[in-house]
Amino acid sequence: MMDISPNKVGFVIVRARELSVKVGRWDRSGDDADADTIYESRRSDATGSELKSFIKNLNEDEKAALVAIMWIGRETFTADDYDEAFETARQEASAPTENYLLGIPLLADYLEDGLESLGVDTSELEDELYRKL
Repeated sequence: MMDISPNKVGFVIVRARELSVKVGRWDRSGDDADADTIYESRRSDATGSELKSFIKNLNEDEKAALVAIMWIGRETFTADDYDEAFETARQEASAPTENYLLGIPLLADYLEDGLESLGVDTSELEDELYRKL
């Protein structure tokens, strides 16, 4: 049994994907985003801060579960070792979880793979979340 709702993990996956496709700005004129520049990283883009705040506001068990799921997706642990991964995440947390996770380049992929390994169908989960956003 996971210590975090699959919907919360799905939200992190969706936002992390949005963040990972951002590229540096190619022009320096103004900061108005339009449809042609939506994937450019801009000061006014709240995706990163929203995701960081979301993770920061999770309770300690949810943060540890999120890290454990990422580790399972990264194949540091197996799905059968979820409890061990969870306890390790709780005991070894030395930096803010949001900083740790957002520093992992393939975060969305690892979380998705971790959920899949734990038996959660992420395709339906992500479709539902994209409709809500």
